[in-house]
Amino acid sequence: MVWDVLTIVLLLGLGTVGFILSDKLMQNGLIGLLIGLILGIVAAALISRYISYLLKAGQIAMMTRGVTEGELPDNVIAEGKKAVKERFATVSIYFAVTNAIKGIFNQIGRAITAVGQRIGGDTGGAIGSTVNSVIQTVISYLSDCCLGWVFYRKSVNAAKATCEGAVLFFKHGKTFAKNMGRVFGIGLVSLVLIGGPFTGLFYWILSTQGKALSGMYASVAQSMAGKEGFVASLLQNPATLPIVFAAIGGLIVWAILHSVFIRPFVLTGVLRNYLESGMNDIPSEESFAALDSKSEKFRKLHSEI
Repeated sequence: MVWDVLTIVLLLGLGTVGFILSDKLMQNGLIGLLIGLILGIVAAALISRYISYLLKAGQIAMMTRGVTEGELPDNVIAEGKKAVKERFATVSIYFAVTNAIKGIFNQIGRAITAVGQRIGGDTGGAIGSTVNSVIQTVISYLSDCCLGWVFYRKSVNAAKATCEGAVLFFKHGKTFAKNMGRVFGIGLVSLVLIGGPFTGLFYWILSTQGKALSGMYASVAQSMAGKEGFVASLLQNPATLPIVFAAIGGLIVWAILHSVFIRPFVLTGVLRNYLESGMNDIPSEESFAALDSKSEKFRKLHSEI
């Protein structure tokens, strides 16, 4: 949570500094705001790649150990870092595996969207896109579960373990589908209970600082002039911008708190079912063939084993 909060503070800090400098030097704070946010995103990406990944991957490694062995070590953080370094000697190997996992599931998700569009035209495509949006949430959990399987299968190389993890989902799809109601249900409840109050708090703060922020409101409204759409209409009106910014702030806080406290709780249950199904039925070479025809990325990874 500390790293996530620092990343958000860095992002907002660079954006604010950019806005102030650009507003004074060029009388256009929005340009500086965008430049500052871009720099903040780059810095956040670097932090995530070289620091946060170790903690988050270590968390999944320790979840896997707790689920499969029934207990955790005394120093969870140290053991988590050790497990990541032992399994992935370099950061590039870690991201090669995680990118392969996401690539496989994303490719299949896009295939579902394309099938819906071919069957039902634009309506089918819209349905397929909706389904794909749901799949993206599922993918985030499956990617973590697959990573957990890679930690569990210490005796085989990471590429083969990744292929096994992808096969597991398709062999036991019904088992994991049962978890999705809990995933979305708890996510919606946490959004209301966490995001709602913080949105109200931020709106109150922004309302009391209206004069100090009036320049930024005017710049944003001016930049959106002439654009159409519901969101554009909200951004064109300085009176509604505090609501928009408050909602964005509420979503950011919810995303941090949900990912730190709520999501791991949900993930543990999904991971337990995932690992138990795999431990009882480890995918064989024959089962890889079925997925070879569904995903080019899987087939490529399979050929490299």
